[in-house]
Amino acid sequence: MRLTNVIISSSLLVTAMITMTACSIGGTPQAADVKPVEQVVTLPTPSAVPPPTVAKTQRLVQIFSGPSDQPMTQDAHDVVLRATTSEKIGTFLTDGNGMTLYMFTKDTNKKPTCLNDCANTWRPLLIASPGKIYPDGLDPQAVGYVERPEGTCQVTVNGQPVYYFSGDKAPGDINGQGVKGTWFAVTPTGGPAQGK
Repeated sequence: MRLTNVIISSSLLVTAMITMTACSIGGTPQAADVKPVEQVVTLPTPSAVPPPTVAKTQRLVQIFSGPSDQPMTQDAHDVVLRATTSEKIGTFLTDGNGMTLYMFTKDTNKKPTCLNDCANTWRPLLIASPGKIYPDGLDPQAVGYVERPEGTCQVTVNGQPVYYFSGDKAPGDINGQGVKGTWFAVTPTGGPAQGK
């Protein structure tokens, strides 16, 4: 009887050891009813870019703190000024359609001097009232407008009136750069871009 008890006890011990070995991973016993813990990771939500606010107002023209947060087209009432970089001339301004904007070195004291026939070749960038100007990559405090003799309002950067060149046909063209030594792509600070 004693031998029978020893054999049964030994059998139970061997069975228990086999069961433990079968449930182990890497030699460590695991309980059959334990499930791996799922770790939940909370990712930070991307911060939304705040919409531009009105940085300053000049009569009925609002100049915003940055680019529009809505798709828009450049027109007489909504003007975009965007800083753009070129290997040839460095940083200069374009409008919302990518057309280069220029300055005339003969303009002084916030007074445009390119009038009549000159304005056919060098068309002023105008803003209608009421209007909105969205600067992208330049200080909104530097943006404004000046009244032209015919009563329209021309956009300025640091008091410098800005123009288009009739010789530019596509976005990114800089064909007016350095013309007659007096016309230059305008920089975000209202100065002349360098290079040709």
